[in-house]
Amino acid sequence: MIESILSVNNMVTAFKTSDGLLPAVRGASFSVKKGETLCIVGESGCGKSITALSIMGLLPSNGKVTEGSVMFENKDLLTLKKEDMRSLRGNEISMIFQEPMTALNPVFTVGYQIREPLMIHHRLSKREAHQKGIELLKRVGIPSPASRMNQYPHELSGGMRQRVMIAIALSCNPKLLVADEPTTALDVTIQAQIIDLLNDLKRDFEMSLIMITHDMGVVAEIADRVIVMYAGEIIENGTVSEIFNSPQHPYTRGLLSSVPNVDDPDFHLNPIAGSLPLLNEKISGCRFHPRCPHAMEKCKAVSPVTFEATPTHSARCWLMEDEEVRQHGGQRAGTL
Repeated sequence: MIESILSVNNMVTAFKTSDGLLPAVRGASFSVKKGETLCIVGESGCGKSITALSIMGLLPSNGKVTEGSVMFENKDLLTLKKEDMRSLRGNEISMIFQEPMTALNPVFTVGYQIREPLMIHHRLSKREAHQKGIELLKRVGIPSPASRMNQYPHELSGGMRQRVMIAIALSCNPKLLVADEPTTALDVTIQAQIIDLLNDLKRDFEMSLIMITHDMGVVAEIADRVIVMYAGEIIENGTVSEIFNSPQHPYTRGLLSSVPNVDDPDFHLNPIAGSLPLLNEKISGCRFHPRCPHAMEKCKAVSPVTFEATPTHSARCWLMEDEEVRQHGGQRAGTL
């Protein structure tokens, strides 16, 4: 069995506000195996990026992980000292941020920003780090890499800046790469190039990848396994084939129905009605029930448990209860 490199267990992330502590991630549990690509999907505001920032220890000052653990190779990242976490972050775990124009420092050259992690984590000289930086820019497909090292972020296109971010993230050969919406705001052709690049680099560097996205097309291209989040909760978890071919949660089916199909002339978009609840919005039962076309009275009163469709596929939805009862001869099996 392939060993997990990251295990998140019952993680709760909350933000301190004038209304008190408001949970943004509610009891998230999942793992990432060595060499695996895990995609976390859902609408904007569902908790995807906060989950990633919680793992990386990069939450804003009013955010805090209040419960759970984040185990990376037998180390709980939530209990590490700040200096130990800084040593690990950018070295063994790296992150590509959503908007490279804000993630890259506008007053430093590309070369400076690539050299910095190499000099800090690998103790390379400035000359050695510079040469390594040129090699990395070439590896991520940037033409004339030596001259690009002397340029500033604003002198590069959006696609080039994203490639620079990838080069910085990979500079120390991380074991785990977290990519937060790396294709957002890029045109379709550049998006495809970035996805192909990440796939190639994942294979060449033998690393694990967490991809955060709302684009189901990206998920189909890159994922091994998929987590679907809604209002801070993981509501479905399965292989990419199971999620696309046999989605169990109405929200997952709604996401898939919202993706245009240009090959089907009779296809009609079916958007999910309503919008995500606010963090301070009190909702009893299933948090999706106000938008769910299949909501039952039980959904409005009792929060659903997790049901197992297959050993690799689970979902939090009361609609699965009747199916599970039928499969187990009238008795509901134990929950995950």
